[in-house]
Amino acid sequence: MGMQSSSVVVEKEKRLRDKDEKRRVRAEMDDEDRQVVMEKQNHGILDGWKAHMGRAMRMTHRSQRGFDPNCEGYKMNERHGDIFNDNETADSGKGSELQLFSFNVVVAVTKNFSESNMIGKGGFGLVYKGQLPNGQEVAVKRLSMNSGQGIDEFKTEVTLIAKLQHKNLVRLLGCCISGEEKILIYEYLSNKGLDSFIFDQTRSITLDWRKRFNIIVGIARGILYLHEDSRLRIIHRDLKASNILLDDDMNPKISDFGMARIFGGNQTQANTNRVVGTYGYMSPEYAMDGLFSIKSDVFSFGVILLEIISGRRNSYYSDRRSMNLIGHVWELWKGDRILELIDSSMNISTSKGEVLRCIQVGLLCVQEKAIDRPNMSSVIYMLSDERIMPSPKQPAFSFWKENCSDHPQSSTNWIDGCSRNEITITELEARY
Repeated sequence: MGMQSSSVVVEKEKRLRDKDEKRRVRAEMDDEDRQVVMEKQNHGILDGWKAHMGRAMRMTHRSQRGFDPNCEGYKMNERHGDIFNDNETADSGKGSELQLFSFNVVVAVTKNFSESNMIGKGGFGLVYKGQLPNGQEVAVKRLSMNSGQGIDEFKTEVTLIAKLQHKNLVRLLGCCISGEEKILIYEYLSNKGLDSFIFDQTRSITLDWRKRFNIIVGIARGILYLHEDSRLRIIHRDLKASNILLDDDMNPKISDFGMARIFGGNQTQANTNRVVGTYGYMSPEYAMDGLFSIKSDVFSFGVILLEIISGRRNSYYSDRRSMNLIGHVWELWKGDRILELIDSSMNISTSKGEVLRCIQVGLLCVQEKAIDRPNMSSVIYMLSDERIMPSPKQPAFSFWKENCSDHPQSSTNWIDGCSRNEITITELEARY
């Protein structure tokens, strides 16, 4: 007993010395060294994710059919449910515990993916409302097997959302993988997507200007966190009204990180031959050349801002010159008729200056050249400051080409100058 006790003490002392040495090394690292370590840790996270998913699949295969509240995968606080260890905590400073659910549990909480429980659908699958046995309501995102979102996108969404913590980002509670099934479990937000309010004539009445302005600022803060304030620099790449969810107090939360990309160090832009996103929200340099940066998200934010103010989608417009909402806004701006844009359900008599400032910020965000667009810290500053702002230049994707006589129907027409909104692109070869 004495020898065993002594060996335990020696082992504990060794672990403490190792921890002290790690702290000393971290303190002496410069920014470049820290970035290298961070990138290695990110790769380690994905490797750890694979191991955990493998264990989850084995547990699911071993579990009996039918719902059993004591089955493996439901014990949410056990260590096998944690993707990140204590050294990989979220930005909030708290441990980022991601729970692994067995497929049996997911089937039970969604009532076998009942159609009556379905609350949304998108390019990557269906979303169901569910309730855990402890009474907590959840949103269950079941990825379609032919959706185009593969294991890489799934891992991206899991690792990013679990690691990032901000009041304007949707909270991921857990995930499930079983054979071909890939499922994400989120906090449930009763008000659903922003699009279900601003584009609905009845529900939009409940959004006065103050609520809309708070939503605009909340979205901006969430994007700023992704771009500048988190430990990782994240480019979302699919910001749109339907990916902005609203809680009970109408606070916005950014969701759907399946197409997000991590930038490291001083990296400011990247190029891809796989263009993913949604027509109407994609910046020109991304849609045409596969080039994306934080300014791509800024462009998308500008579109959302103009949609919130107008209550209209950035889609086909019937007037002769404007091809979409952006072009329509530009025509009104140049003609000194911009007040015609504002959703008629709003009373802005006491906030006219604030509304006009927001429209100008929106136009600055959708300018054709990425270098002309502000970053998100500047956007937030301009939204809250009454100083003179720069005049916007002509926005991108604003007007019809002379030979574009048909309504926009295909991606080919859109690339040449025509657009249709709310079509998610899962893969598109970029032009060089």
